[in-house]
Amino acid sequence: MKALGKTDALFMRKALDIAQRGGEKTHPNPQVGCVLVKKGEIISQAWHQKFGGPHAEILALKKAGPHARNATAYVTLEPCVSFHGKKTPSCAEALIAAKIKKVVIASQDPNPKVFSRGIKLLKANGIEVKTGLLEKENEELNWGFFWRHRFNRPYVVLKLALSLDGKAFAVGGKSKWITGEAARKRVHHLRSRFDAILVGIGTVIKDNPSLTSHGRGKNPTRIVLDTHLKIPRNSKVLDGQAPTLILTSSNRSISRAETIYVPLKNGKIDLKRALQKLAERRIEKLLVEGGPSVCSSFLKENLVDEAYLFFAPKFLSGTDNPNLSPILENPQIERIGKDFLFHGRIT
Repeated sequence: MKALGKTDALFMRKALDIAQRGGEKTHPNPQVGCVLVKKGEIISQAWHQKFGGPHAEILALKKAGPHARNATAYVTLEPCVSFHGKKTPSCAEALIAAKIKKVVIASQDPNPKVFSRGIKLLKANGIEVKTGLLEKENEELNWGFFWRHRFNRPYVVLKLALSLDGKAFAVGGKSKWITGEAARKRVHHLRSRFDAILVGIGTVIKDNPSLTSHGRGKNPTRIVLDTHLKIPRNSKVLDGQAPTLILTSSNRSISRAETIYVPLKNGKIDLKRALQKLAERRIEKLLVEGGPSVCSSFLKENLVDEAYLFFAPKFLSGTDNPNLSPILENPQIERIGKDFLFHGRIT
């Protein structure tokens, strides 16, 4: 069996380039590209265009028609096999039927239903298979998909807004808009990059947030940790602007949201089990915007993979109104070792 060379890498690079054309439309499926090559020339190429639509291999084979016979297929992800609930035809079987001679694969599919099965089926039918070409690049393109299958949970990013004295809300619970307008707009844009956003029931009751991107992009699915299902029926997260999931230990249900039962652990929602249930719903990237209690719970369980910490240049101790709190005017930020020094005059 010949080793893969520079020419193979060029064709796989082409497959990776066209895979990106699927963009967010393929979610929760990965972005996949396929290039068919015969006698050193590309005879067909295609990419997975949208979730529920034909896979890249099927489209490329359809374009090539009978010319696909004895061609080499460069595919960014292991060709799928038939299993219960599958929405599209099996790509491995289609490659076999088309008399493809060789299949070069960037990455094996991390989905346990597919992993190595597609490769075994191809080999069993006399097709030469090579794997691992530009594997790292493909995993970077579809990192959320690989993360969800390998760890059985979403990638978790924590976002927290704090005052300089470490407060998330002022005395009396007035927590709204500690940070300025520019920081809030940044958060709205950040939300549009995630599949879902999670808060605790305390945040919903105190602030009644809408948890949308405010027109900065797509709205994420809204998730509320609500152990005893106390959510007020007039909450903005129930306004229908985006899907809402409520993780609860209650067996009751409410309108305008889907309730998902999660067992308790030490009197609180079992976060690890909750994340597994979200992964089952193909949520890959989760933004946690809860208050200090929710955030500390995720940190305690070692479930935070990345964090955005916004510090407002003000002190909330002793005041019940964030807009009237002492402010660190024109703060100078200096990095000292691993720490940051905020310096300025208080006004």
